[in-house]
Amino acid sequence: MRAMKVAILGVMCAWLLAGCASFPTSERQVRQAEPAAPELDIQSWQTSGGARVMFVQSEALPMLDVRLVMNAGGARDGDLPGLAAMTSALIGEGAQGLSVDDIARGFEDKGAQFSSGSYQDMAVISLRTLSEPQWRDPALTLLARVAGQPDFPRDALERIRTQMLQGLKMARQVPGPQVQKAYQKLLFGNHPYGHAEGGTLESLPRIQRQDLVEYHQRYYTAGNTVIALVGDVSRAQAERIAQRLSDALPQGGAAPALPRARALSARKVEHLTFPSTQTHILLGNQATWRGDPDHVALYVGNYILGGGGFASLLTQEVREKRGYVYGISSHFKPMAAGGPFTVQLQTANDNASDALALTLDQIRRFIAEGPSDEELAMAKDNILGGMALETADNSDIIGQLGAIGFYDLPLDYLQQFNQQVRDLTVADIQAAMRKAVDPDHLAIVSIGPEAPALPATQTVESNESQGKNQ
Repeated sequence: MRAMKVAILGVMCAWLLAGCASFPTSERQVRQAEPAAPELDIQSWQTSGGARVMFVQSEALPMLDVRLVMNAGGARDGDLPGLAAMTSALIGEGAQGLSVDDIARGFEDKGAQFSSGSYQDMAVISLRTLSEPQWRDPALTLLARVAGQPDFPRDALERIRTQMLQGLKMARQVPGPQVQKAYQKLLFGNHPYGHAEGGTLESLPRIQRQDLVEYHQRYYTAGNTVIALVGDVSRAQAERIAQRLSDALPQGGAAPALPRARALSARKVEHLTFPSTQTHILLGNQATWRGDPDHVALYVGNYILGGGGFASLLTQEVREKRGYVYGISSHFKPMAAGGPFTVQLQTANDNASDALALTLDQIRRFIAEGPSDEELAMAKDNILGGMALETADNSDIIGQLGAIGFYDLPLDYLQQFNQQVRDLTVADIQAAMRKAVDPDHLAIVSIGPEAPALPATQTVESNESQGKNQ
């Protein structure tokens, strides 16, 4: 009787599996069912003006995404913090006599979307257009004028300046932006990454139209630009489009490399007094850079420590088990000349000291012991599964292309990343974390009514200052 039941069960299982053709039923099929590496056929070349082109042909939609990525971020501000951000904000406000309304209407009439932005390393100009020539060509012609020959009209300059100044004044009324700026300054000091990208109340009024013109001529050059193209065009069409955009930009070479940011060699502490019900705390140190061979180990290690949302160790230990914080997370931010490891948390004022002490203890424990095999296996599954979504559509791919080109990463970077994640061991993460982060040498910046108490360490430099809105 028992043998008959087993036989019937086996037949039923076989029938069910046969009805589900995609379900893996062998070891080989299970391996094939693992999350697929995002394989992009990236083609790359240079225009005659020196722009690096990154191209992926995609016929899935009749669209073309274009992104110009210039080495023209806030790190190039010099003694005028906010210059890069203001230059970027004025791209699209006027070009070759066209007004901001003419430009906006010109893109909208062709169904195209245009935007510009600025970060610490880079300035970005983006266009999404239909790929049919009757829509694509006029949009690209307008993009070439806007990016290559902006007018920087004085009325627009004053309007943008006023908006930026109002934004800075509003930011002084809330704790988050204040603690972020103080942390950035404490971490990077006089390095080009040390000042606020949005400028200051003192620097923005000093920026003149000629400063914007000279900045554009110096940093928006063809030789300082990556042109990323994704969409329904052929290689020959992509070559013509890239050359046309490169020709429209000022001609010139690449910006010089930035000096590598150095890590703090002692703990540095700063507190901003602010009448809030919560205490915001940021802590970290310079730890990595784009191209760091330990990048994958640090990425996965941080995912387990504090980058994986509710499943991360910091959230579990500091938020879920003790209830000390409203939120806590950590991340590495690799940039061209540096990249901090940062933990951020918000807590009720009465819990600030305990939350900070527990957070430091968890960081120290993780660096010393590393993750468990089970934690690493779960992180790998989540990361590899999520990577497939990183290249799900053209807007995702164009972002990846711009970064790969800008940071001079290998064309098969995404495939390499996935394979390195698969090969990673607990020992790899331990070694990388120990090399990158010293828990006794962290910048710790807080904002709230009182400074949280700190566990003792060997060397501490402190600086308590009054909140600027007091």
